[in-house]
Amino acid sequence: MNIKFSNFIYAIAVIGTLASCVPARQYDELKVRKATCDEENSKLRAENTNYTTQNKELTASLADLKREKEKLETDTTTLGNAQRRLSNLYNELNDSYEKLLRNNDRMMKDKNDETKKVINQLQMTQEELIKKQDELTAKEKKLNDLTEELKKREARVSELETVLRKKDEDVNNLKKMVSDALVGFENNGLTVTTKNGKVYVSMEEKLLFASGSTVVDKKGEEALNELGKVLEKNKDINVLIEGHTDNVPIAGGTMKDNWDLSVLRATSVVRILTKNKNIDPSRLTPAGRGPFLPVDSANTAEARRKNRRIEIILTPKLDELFKVIGEN
Repeated sequence: MNIKFSNFIYAIAVIGTLASCVPARQYDELKVRKATCDEENSKLRAENTNYTTQNKELTASLADLKREKEKLETDTTTLGNAQRRLSNLYNELNDSYEKLLRNNDRMMKDKNDETKKVINQLQMTQEELIKKQDELTAKEKKLNDLTEELKKREARVSELETVLRKKDEDVNNLKKMVSDALVGFENNGLTVTTKNGKVYVSMEEKLLFASGSTVVDKKGEEALNELGKVLEKNKDINVLIEGHTDNVPIAGGTMKDNWDLSVLRATSVVRILTKNKNIDPSRLTPAGRGPFLPVDSANTAEARRKNRRIEIILTPKLDELFKVIGEN
């Protein structure tokens, strides 16, 4: 733009010089041309100003671009470093991921093996539990059966205890009735006791018989008649009459030995009792014990006196008791 302006000044100078030397027509032409040049010069100046402004703007833009370029270069370096770090980190993560995959595969395999083992153990445990449950069910059934049986037995025992208690009461009542009936003979060698659920009426020889005799005397018959009245009222009583002697052998006579004597005396007592028509003879059983069941084993006169006796054993019928026992 400066070169054009210098040329323009130079052209003006030349025109001015030539104006003094050229004719008027040419001068006019030069004036026109000058005006044209002035106009063009104005345009050029305006363009120069415009270009100057644009140059400043471009220079400022260039500076901005340089700064942006430097910033971008810096950012590019930073991003490159970050990319390298990220790449390294990615590689590390990828390696870790591969290791995790391998470890996971190994763990899954181990887990599958362990799972199979656990499943097998669970199956075995379940089978064992089912077996034990079956055993427990069987035991519970057996226990229930035993409990039920125990209840039945307890009921039967309770029933048996009731029967036994009633039997004991009956025996005690019978003893009282016999004692009351024979109270007048107790000082004449007669005793009434209970043993093993039975009433024992023991009569010494002196109350019933003369020495060596089998005939019941009057005093003894009175005692037996009183006892018969008790037996008449208690028809469920069985009666065992046992004859007992001492151990002194019998000398002469119709009897062979003491055993004969004991049996005959027991039979004599039975005949006295059966004079009471209300006593069923089938309830009476005579037996001879001879000298073989002494109450006193001493070899004295007192011991022999005690051993010579009649024992009348009264036993309540145990039909109800046997029924309960039979049910058990």
